Amino acid sequence: MRNQEIKVTLTTSKKEKPKSDQLPFGRYFTDHMFMMDYTPEKGWYDPQILPYGPIELDPAASILHYGQTIFEGLKAYVTKDGEARIFRPEKNIQRLNRSNDRMSIPQVDEELVLEAIKKIVSIDKEWIPNAPGTALYIRPYVFATEANINVVPSSDYKLMIILSPVGAYFKEGLNPVKIAVEDQYVRAVPGGTGEAKTGGNYAGSFKAQKAVAEKGFSQILWLDAIEHRYIEEVGASNVFFKIDGEVVTPALTGSILHGVTRNSVIELLKHWGVPVTERKISVEELYALSLEGKLEEAFSSGTAAVISPIGQLTWKGQDLVVNDNKIGELTQKIYDTLTGIQYGNVEDTFNWITEIE
Repeated sequence: MRNQEIKVTLTTSKKEKPKSDQLPFGRYFTDHMFMMDYTPEKGWYDPQILPYGPIELDPAASILHYGQTIFEGLKAYVTKDGEARIFRPEKNIQRLNRSNDRMSIPQVDEELVLEAIKKIVSIDKEWIPNAPGTALYIRPYVFATEANINVVPSSDYKLMIILSPVGAYFKEGLNPVKIAVEDQYVRAVPGGTGEAKTGGNYAGSFKAQKAVAEKGFSQILWLDAIEHRYIEEVGASNVFFKIDGEVVTPALTGSILHGVTRNSVIELLKHWGVPVTERKISVEELYALSLEGKLEEAFSSGTAAVISPIGQLTWKGQDLVVNDNKIGELTQKIYDTLTGIQYGNVEDTFNWITEIE
């Protein structure tokens, strides 16, 4: 399979590009897309890059009825010298296969997918925006295509990659955001699909997200589904708390996504000698620590926003203000270091960057 050549058909009609300083998140798409199909007889076959456009799908395709799909998200950046680069693509492709396994989707050849990502970014690299805080979002995804409404895994699949120039994920940018603690709805349970990046996990969160947005909150802090006590994620991002000099993040217990940015933050903290612990932490404990003056900083991490400082948590009508609603010193340092590596302003001593020709 690694010997398969990726066929390239270039567009004959390029789109007008949006201005780099006026980008919403995920609304514009580049000139090309990658596509590859799977059948049991052929395996993954016919990898190709072609002009971006609609695809044909049978009305009985399994994805439309049972949601058998997974996706990933990573970013490409451009340096001040105009060099294109991607942040830790291997980790995202490994997680893609982890999600595939959970959703009964055939494993993909990770080297081939990496080659496809590098090639399509190279072809469309003029779409990488250069305004501060912008990037080219890379969305690989796999979905079931067999025309079969029997409740069984599909036999046929399609893997695609599309690219989108994006601005800041949160309109607040790097300013601290207000988070509502969700104690009615739940995101995932251990043994479920919480650690898989699959569509239904996100669709199921929309109702709760809409409710808190109407009250002026930027995101939700999800609690565990069993006791409704233990902190899990912020929206679709991992979460960290600096408590009395130590950084604490919820342990990966089967219902929390294995975040690539989360992993990068932990590696940075260990490299700097900052104590970091992965463990269960309850919302009651967090509020008690805040009253004791020990909760020093809080932030979420993810590909879309990179780092987002948390200025306020609201739970059962109680407001918990973090660091006077200001970004913390450590949070700022993590953000500056990660984005510095991504944009080429800080030396990449971790070998996290893949250069694009």
